[in-house]
Amino acid sequence: MDSDNEAVRVAVLPAPGMGHLIPFGELAKLLVRRHSISVTFITFSEFASKAQKAFLDALPPTITSLHLPPVSLADISSDAKIETRLSLATLRSLPALRSILQTLQQSAHLVAFIADLFTTDAFTISKQLGIPSFLFFPSNLLTLSLFLHLPELDASTTCEYRDLPEPLQLPGCLPLPGSELLSPIQDRSNDCYKWMVHQGRRFRDAEAILVNTFKDIEPETAKIINEEDIKWPPVYLVGPLIQSCSPDIKLVNCLSWLDKQPKESVLYVSFGSVGRLTCSQIKELACGLEMSGQRFLWVVRTPSDIESSAKYFNSTSIDDPVAFLPDGFVERTKNVGLLVPSWAPQMQVLAHRATGGFLSHCGWNSTLESVMHGVPMIAWPLYAEQRMNAVMLTEEVKVALRPVVAADGIYKSEEIAKVVKALMEKGEEGKRVREKVKELQVGGTRALIEDGDSCQAIGELANKWASMRA
Repeated sequence: MDSDNEAVRVAVLPAPGMGHLIPFGELAKLLVRRHSISVTFITFSEFASKAQKAFLDALPPTITSLHLPPVSLADISSDAKIETRLSLATLRSLPALRSILQTLQQSAHLVAFIADLFTTDAFTISKQLGIPSFLFFPSNLLTLSLFLHLPELDASTTCEYRDLPEPLQLPGCLPLPGSELLSPIQDRSNDCYKWMVHQGRRFRDAEAILVNTFKDIEPETAKIINEEDIKWPPVYLVGPLIQSCSPDIKLVNCLSWLDKQPKESVLYVSFGSVGRLTCSQIKELACGLEMSGQRFLWVVRTPSDIESSAKYFNSTSIDDPVAFLPDGFVERTKNVGLLVPSWAPQMQVLAHRATGGFLSHCGWNSTLESVMHGVPMIAWPLYAEQRMNAVMLTEEVKVALRPVVAADGIYKSEEIAKVVKALMEKGEEGKRVREKVKELQVGGTRALIEDGDSCQAIGELANKWASMRA
């Protein structure tokens, strides 16, 4: 363990999954680099993965990691949602967490504890130990607002949210149809829903909430989030925090393929680190891309007819995803498209001059990465809060186009081709979203430079923590 002479230290307890680990890691790097605050990651052994280990191993030496011992989840139904499993794992890990935090208190200047949105029950321990407790919310203000209002919404509503007669109007936010609200609350009879309401209540136990967003992308919500009656902690906008480290890309051929393509001519197609399409949907997407006649780089994954996030903690597969594509598709599109099984270096792809659009699942990490590289999107949400993000990106922020889903819940090839052409051929719609995303790229960059809004917010918190050194 580090000596007493080191800088102040912050402990963080992120949820597993790269959508949580990456922004936590970027926040940690800023604290280390700009404010000389060391950070300790505390992780769950039962949710460990190769991707998580590689991520933690790549962090600077002033960012260390400790692992909570495994807890038994054998009594939980095999079909329990990940939000339920993670919430219960947090509760059952509290004794071990107490031991870790006490050890850190004894051997380092531990000045703060930061929980994730699914690990807020850890506040029970941090507060008992007198450690200032904070929440880091890796998504946006729109989703945070829903969580903060969820306890009251639960008490005042009896129907399923998808059956709400009118769109939900959260203060400072655009109206949201009930069917577009985050997926974990769409079945009130499921334990997952109860946990979401519980987490919303526990958010209020934080001393402050840090959010991975910036003012220019959510100006109205940012204006009002701290002006409502005092119901919750102060909110700090600290984004856009996107991945800064580069993976080993020596053997990645997609970048050399992009080098040969015209400027802004390629549509990048990827559904995040865990997203899966159904067998029928992957065929419709393939046909739609072919019909559009546009260049594309598609990260293809084996489809799943179970659920869209079926591979949440392990995105590898022994199946060949290309085998699920229509007969002859690969040969017919070989001159305009490139298929990349399972993974591509997304940051490098989005930064490439040939990339002109991103067909995305609207995960918030991917959204911020696309915005910060000035790449407009096609919104194709799958799970979590992605439908909410899609509404915001298309109807309010206006940096994305969204295909119309058919009555059977499938995006049809003709509709896909239409939207792809609208974006990539730079007609009026494509031009509009392209100009808007370039504006936001400037705003996001400005937020994190010295004296930028997000930079100042992080600095304010860091200075408070640094002043608490014994």
